[in-house]
Amino acid sequence: MTYGVGLLLNEGMVLLSDTRTNAGIDHISSYRKMFSFEVPGERVVAILTAGSLSVTQATIAKLQEAVEDPEASPETSILLAPTLLKVAEIVGATLWAVRDAVDQRLRTGGQFGPASMIVAGQRKGGVMRMFLIYPEGNFIEATEDTPFLQIGEHKYGKPILDRIVRPDTSLADGQKAVLLSMDSTLRSNLSVGMPLDLAVIARDECRVTQQRRFEPGDADFRRTSEAWSKALRSSFGKIPL
Repeated sequence: MTYGVGLLLNEGMVLLSDTRTNAGIDHISSYRKMFSFEVPGERVVAILTAGSLSVTQATIAKLQEAVEDPEASPETSILLAPTLLKVAEIVGATLWAVRDAVDQRLRTGGQFGPASMIVAGQRKGGVMRMFLIYPEGNFIEATEDTPFLQIGEHKYGKPILDRIVRPDTSLADGQKAVLLSMDSTLRSNLSVGMPLDLAVIARDECRVTQQRRFEPGDADFRRTSEAWSKALRSSFGKIPL
C-alpha cells in the first residue's frame, strides 16, 4: 500500500507520496509513486499513484507514450489537452483500460488490480485544479470546502489536514501539514514507508517549483516529527478535565 496527499492552496499546490510497496510481509520494496509532466511556463501535470503497482506503472507508461506519440492530439495527450478537466478524463480512461485488462487476466485467480491517482496541474492562463481518480476511471475535484485529496492509507493522516489546511494556508505551512500527516501515517501503518517524495507547484509558474526526496533518517524530517510530538504532549498536558 502507500499514502499520497495533495493540497490545493491559493498560493499553489503541495504533493507528498511515500514509496513503499508490499508483496508480502517478507518482501518490501520502494518504487517512485510521484510523476510529473511539464512544458515549463506553459503546462504542468503531476500525478500521485496508489494501489496495484502493475496497474499504476502501466498507466503512467501509456500516458508517457501518448505524450511522445508523433500523432498526439488534445484527445490523447495530457500535455495537449485543452483543460485540466480533459487531462483528468484522459488519465481516468487510461487507468480504467489498464485495470480492466489486468482484471481480465487475473479474474480466474480471484484477484483484482485496483488503483487510484491524484492528478494536479495548471495550464498557462488557466486555474490550478486537482482531481482524485478512482479505480473505475471516474473522479472528484478538490474544492475550497475540501482543499486536499488523499489516496492509499489515508485515515491516519486525515485529522491534521481537517484541522489545519485551508485555501489560504501558505505553501510553507502546507509542506509542514503534509509531512506531519505522513508522519502520523508512518507511525500507525507499516505498509507506508520512506523514502518520501515532495513536490511544490507555485501558482501560475506552470512547472514544479520545488522537489525533494526525504530518505530514511533525514534530519529535517526527524526534527519536524520530534517537534510535533513534543508540541502534542505539551498541549495535551494543558487540557483540563
